[in-house]
Amino acid sequence: MYFTYILYSESLDKYYKGHTKNIEKRLIRHNSGSERYTSSGMPWKLILVLPKQTRSEAVILEKKLKNLNRNRLEAFIEKYK
Repeated sequence: MYFTYILYSESLDKYYKGHTKNIEKRLIRHNSGSERYTSSGMPWKLILVLPKQTRSEAVILEKKLKNLNRNRLEAFIEKYK
Protein backbone atom coordinates (compact mmCIF):
# COMPACT_ATOMS: atom_id res chain seq x y z
CA MET A 1 0.00 0.00 0.00
CA TYR A 2 1.20 3.50 -0.89
CA PHE A 3 -0.14 6.90 0.07
CA THR A 4 -0.49 10.22 -1.70
CA TYR A 5 -0.55 13.01 0.86
CA ILE A 6 -1.00 16.75 1.21
CA LEU A 7 0.75 18.80 3.88
CA TYR A 8 0.16 22.43 4.82
CA SER A 9 2.58 24.98 6.28
CA GLU A 10 0.98 27.90 8.10
CA SER A 11 4.25 29.83 8.17
CA LEU A 12 4.58 29.69 4.36
CA ASP A 13 0.84 29.43 3.63
CA LYS A 14 1.71 26.66 1.16
CA TYR A 15 0.70 23.10 0.41
CA TYR A 16 3.08 20.26 -0.30
CA LYS A 17 2.04 17.14 -2.21
CA GLY A 18 3.92 13.85 -2.13
CA HIS A 19 3.71 10.07 -1.97
CA THR A 20 5.17 7.48 0.35
CA LYS A 21 4.91 3.95 1.63
CA ASN A 22 5.07 4.99 5.31
CA ILE A 23 3.16 8.19 6.07
CA GLU A 24 4.17 8.40 9.74
CA LYS A 25 7.91 8.27 9.02
CA ARG A 26 7.53 10.67 6.10
CA LEU A 27 5.77 13.28 8.22
CA ILE A 28 8.50 13.00 10.86
CA ARG A 29 11.15 13.58 8.16
CA HIS A 30 9.31 16.69 6.89
CA ASN A 31 9.01 18.09 10.42
CA SER A 32 12.55 17.28 11.54
CA GLY A 33 14.24 19.29 8.79
CA SER A 34 15.55 16.14 7.08
CA GLU A 35 13.91 17.13 3.81
CA ARG A 36 15.64 20.11 2.23
CA TYR A 37 12.64 21.27 0.18
CA THR A 38 10.24 21.41 3.15
CA SER A 39 12.60 22.40 5.97
CA SER A 40 11.72 26.11 5.74
CA GLY A 41 8.00 25.46 6.26
CA MET A 42 8.09 23.54 9.52
CA PRO A 43 5.88 22.53 11.17
CA TRP A 44 3.90 20.79 8.44
CA LYS A 45 0.36 19.69 9.16
CA LEU A 46 -1.00 16.56 7.51
CA ILE A 47 -4.15 17.65 5.65
CA LEU A 48 -5.12 14.62 3.55
CA VAL A 49 -3.93 11.05 3.00
CA LEU A 50 -5.22 8.95 0.11
CA PRO A 51 -4.30 5.24 -0.01
CA LYS A 52 -3.35 3.66 -3.34
CA GLN A 53 -2.68 0.03 -4.21
CA THR A 54 0.54 0.66 -6.15
CA ARG A 55 3.35 3.18 -6.24
CA SER A 56 2.49 4.10 -9.82
CA GLU A 57 -1.09 4.99 -8.81
CA ALA A 58 0.24 7.15 -5.97
CA VAL A 59 2.68 8.94 -8.31
CA ILE A 60 -0.02 9.57 -10.92
CA LEU A 61 -2.31 11.15 -8.31
CA GLU A 62 0.56 13.22 -6.89
CA LYS A 63 1.32 14.62 -10.35
CA LYS A 64 -2.35 15.48 -10.89
CA LEU A 65 -2.47 17.28 -7.56
CA LYS A 66 0.71 19.22 -8.34
CA ASN A 67 -0.94 20.51 -11.52
CA LEU A 68 -3.97 21.96 -9.70
CA ASN A 69 -4.10 25.63 -8.85
CA ARG A 70 -4.70 26.53 -5.21
CA ASN A 71 -8.48 26.93 -5.54
CA ARG A 72 -8.91 23.57 -7.21
CA LEU A 73 -6.55 21.91 -4.73
CA GLU A 74 -8.53 23.28 -1.79
CA ALA A 75 -11.79 22.11 -3.42
CA PHE A 76 -10.22 18.65 -3.84
CA ILE A 77 -9.19 18.62 -0.17
CA GLU A 78 -12.72 19.57 0.94
CA LYS A 79 -14.24 16.85 -1.25
CA TYR A 80 -12.00 14.04 0.02
CA LYS A 81 -11.43 15.11 3.62
